[in-house]
Amino acid sequence: MASSYGRTTTQSTNTARHISLKYECSDRCSNDESVPRASLLPPREVPLAYTPRVEIPINHGGVPLASLRKAFFWQLSVLVFCIPLVNLALAQSGNETLPAPPHSDSVHRKHVLVIGETDGWEHESVSAAMDAIYTMGKSSGLWDTEMRTDTKPLTKKDLPLNGKNLNYFDAVVFTSTTGELSLDASQKQDFLSFIHDDGKGFVGIHAALDTNYTWPEYGEMIGGYFDQHPWMTFMAPIVNEDPTFPAVRHFSREFVKYDEIYQPKDWSRDKVNVLLSLDARKLDYSNNPRIHRQDHDFAVAWSKMYGKGRVFYSTLGHTQDSWDDPDIRTMYFEAIKWALRLTDGTTASHPRVQTP
Repeated sequence: MASSYGRTTTQSTNTARHISLKYECSDRCSNDESVPRASLLPPREVPLAYTPRVEIPINHGGVPLASLRKAFFWQLSVLVFCIPLVNLALAQSGNETLPAPPHSDSVHRKHVLVIGETDGWEHESVSAAMDAIYTMGKSSGLWDTEMRTDTKPLTKKDLPLNGKNLNYFDAVVFTSTTGELSLDASQKQDFLSFIHDDGKGFVGIHAALDTNYTWPEYGEMIGGYFDQHPWMTFMAPIVNEDPTFPAVRHFSREFVKYDEIYQPKDWSRDKVNVLLSLDARKLDYSNNPRIHRQDHDFAVAWSKMYGKGRVFYSTLGHTQDSWDDPDIRTMYFEAIKWALRLTDGTTASHPRVQTP
């Protein structure tokens, strides 16, 4: 073994060699295969994203080593300069096929909090009602919905871990809540202030009238309390008393719905705007001890003000199937819009509508 330029030489039987970023030659190349060759550069890898194979032919025709070295280093410098440009071009070309990053929605949506907590009768329609409100808000693009089966957000105190309190919301919906909800004194005060002082909205669905009996201010806010359902679930004959109100204008003057109609107590027509009511002419009063209203005035839906806030309630929505009824969905969709002040409708009370 001999040495050239301080490197160990190797012998080869090839008349021509091709190397990739490796170069072997002797001081003076000849056709004599016995002439030793020196390894000028050891094998190396170039840590680049794009590394093409560069082949330099080794001619045994007596090319000076200096010329070969110059040619090699010149090509290497070209690669070092060009490879980043190639990679950049490839990256830009690939980015053209990628989807654009999402952008924040410029439309300001309202925020609706839906509460489905129960401490009494468990209505099977609670989930269907919550889903309908979520779907209506999403499909219309008018509001985002937060659905809860607890009452923790019903406060104005700061909540940890990204919790949203009443200051975040524009309206609250009770979906057939029953019994005494788990609210402390400060939460009750904050909830009433949210509607009465802040002018936010409230929508009560069906059993929202069957809750918070030990909290008189709640009954005052919503308009009354549940006092039996004299006819249980039946084909209820209903009269539209205010066809101009957005939540009921899609109903006919008279219509029938299969639902459970509540009889309200601690309720007065002169404190609310009755929108829908049972048609007293078509009801069976015989042998029915559940009938407590001697005036036979059974409101089915009403609107009212509570301080600065808008309040809507309806007894419709007892059954799961009712939430597949376009009429019921439209009524609550428009009711929430009204409570959010996206539409207008009167809350002025009026005498009972006399049907012919």
